Amino acid sequence: MEKIILDGNVVAQEIRDGLKTRIEELKDNGIIPCLVTILVGDNPASETYVRMKGNACKRLGINSIRVHLPEETSTSELVKTIKELNNDNSVHGILLQHPVPSHIDERAAFDTIDIRKDVDGVTSAGYGQTALGFGEYPSCTPGAIMKILEYYKIQIDGKHTVVVGRSPILGKPVSALLLNANATVTTCHSRTSNLPEILKQADIVVAAVGKPKFIKGSWLKEGSIVLDAGYNKGNVGDVDYTSCYEVAGAITPVPGGVGPVTIATLMKHTVESAERFYV
Repeated sequence: MEKIILDGNVVAQEIRDGLKTRIEELKDNGIIPCLVTILVGDNPASETYVRMKGNACKRLGINSIRVHLPEETSTSELVKTIKELNNDNSVHGILLQHPVPSHIDERAAFDTIDIRKDVDGVTSAGYGQTALGFGEYPSCTPGAIMKILEYYKIQIDGKHTVVVGRSPILGKPVSALLLNANATVTTCHSRTSNLPEILKQADIVVAAVGKPKFIKGSWLKEGSIVLDAGYNKGNVGDVDYTSCYEVAGAITPVPGGVGPVTIATLMKHTVESAERFYV
């Protein structure tokens, strides 16, 4: 079987192309889709991510507002800011950039976001709805992974999928989405004692552990599908790409794999939210 490079840029372009007419129709009715990104502190990586999202909005004609709060912002001050945005009818999506400074109760802040504007799928209610199969906006990276599988017509039904990672905005929700798509899902993490043996059984592998080049090609089953959701210093993912490429039947590159589709998914959710407010 010919090896497939799962090119996220191609998938992201298809998503963006599908949004253009919808955005124009909203504007014809006096509505400009609006995403507000909240950044607390001066984390350089977060600054980069926020800038990338803002540029993506600009290219599509989505209004992008950046709210930059100082490092010393308290939980109550952040919650107050989010509540104000909840009540602003011109705002259709609210994204709180993760991580926030350690003194802030991030979960309390996430759960303040109005579920109708939770376009990044971070609220407890949004996660619960996603797990139960009727969530409007799943977390964007899990949503991107599902879109890549759909675009490349990779069968999920009945396949054994191993997700390496258990974060509330990546590992756990992607496990739920895959389970809802009739995969048999094993969720592992960095402390799983027999991880290589488990991965040898996987038809599909989702790497979301947050450790550079953590998963080795020798751990994989020949011909498995590898989706690398990691992004680490030095532009490397959570899998050792060179060794995994040799074994995998299909694999996402880093960069240019899951990342572009994640941002395009965020744009799509923002437009869908604007449409729902219009209706």
